[in-house]
Amino acid sequence: MEDVMKIVVCIKQVPDTKGGVVFNPDGTLNRGAMLTIMNPDDKAGLEAALRIKDKYGAEVTVVTMGLPKADEVLREALAMGADNAILITDRVLGGADTWATSQTIAGALRKLEYDIIITGRQAIDGDTAQVGPQISEHLGIPVISYAQKIEVEGDSVVVERQFDDRYHVLKAKMPVLITALSELNEPRYMTPGGIFDAYDKEVTVFSRADLVDVDDSNIGLKGSPTQIAKASDKVRKGAGEQVNLSASESVDYILGKLKETHII
Repeated sequence: MEDVMKIVVCIKQVPDTKGGVVFNPDGTLNRGAMLTIMNPDDKAGLEAALRIKDKYGAEVTVVTMGLPKADEVLREALAMGADNAILITDRVLGGADTWATSQTIAGALRKLEYDIIITGRQAIDGDTAQVGPQISEHLGIPVISYAQKIEVEGDSVVVERQFDDRYHVLKAKMPVLITALSELNEPRYMTPGGIFDAYDKEVTVFSRADLVDVDDSNIGLKGSPTQIAKASDKVRKGAGEQVNLSASESVDYILGKLKETHII
């Protein structure tokens, strides 16, 4: 019997941009106090994995790192069609930057079998686009970023991506890591049956003790080379002022306002 292709999709629970942002005193996000969604690029990556599963046959495992409530986004992925789910959670892992996050996820992935790893291009709460490529570096496997189309050819993947005014078509042998754009596809909806099934499935929980070949100096807030100096919500601007003046009067009015506010 031929081995089934194994795909791991890294997903992240991120703040819903339609909701308010809550910060901890140290400048990190208080994720437990905010409305959350599955990161859009990650959701497209999951859909890509599920389409490969539908077309070629595969076992899809979703992995996320976060608070215990990140179980919610894993249940959503299971309801969409993922086969297995793993939650990496431990107090000592909190406050991680991209370096510490990628070290942690790579430590978890070393316990798994995989042919393809898919991550989103970037998360909307950080926009760094660093974690996926960093994971590939830690694992010593090739990475193809910004995927807009993914096909499987034997023991290889063929990925199309767009840069500026041209397209790249790249081929790599498995195992390989691919970072996906939200433009890659239109993710499927959860079905009622899928939702019920998702809550019957077990979510495997990894703690710090389950990570393979990860040093304590490379995890959590203390293991993060990047530290947040200051963070704040965006300034809420009041309503603008509308005036009906001639051109010369408008100039005088604006200059007066600039002087009044000590801008000039």
